[in-house]
Amino acid sequence: MHELGVVFSVIKQVEKIGSENNVEKINKVVLELGEVSTVIPEYLEDCWKWAVKRTELMQQAELEIRKIEAVTYCEGCRKEYPTVEHGKICPYCGSENTYLLKGNEFIIKEIEAE
Repeated sequence: MHELGVVFSVIKQVEKIGSENNVEKINKVVLELGEVSTVIPEYLEDCWKWAVKRTELMQQAELEIRKIEAVTYCEGCRKEYPTVEHGKICPYCGSENTYLLKGNEFIIKEIEAE
């Protein structure tokens, strides 16, 4: 389960930002998570609940996850389509000459602090 490592990384980054800005308490962290990022939101939330209790700055911090839909672009017909539904093969022209435009991101979007 790599979600625990991801959570530790997020906590480390948020604590660094908090320290640089003289923050006393982190109340909430908002993550944007691509739908094909390989991070499982439910596991991430479970790991978060366990890990933040072991921090000083983030003990009660809420985690909000916002999903970024995966979108693929076809170079054959120049159309975009939903990646999860259709995969690598374009549903419009059948081309395999496609690439992911978005959907594998993992971004710390917002930090709510005191």
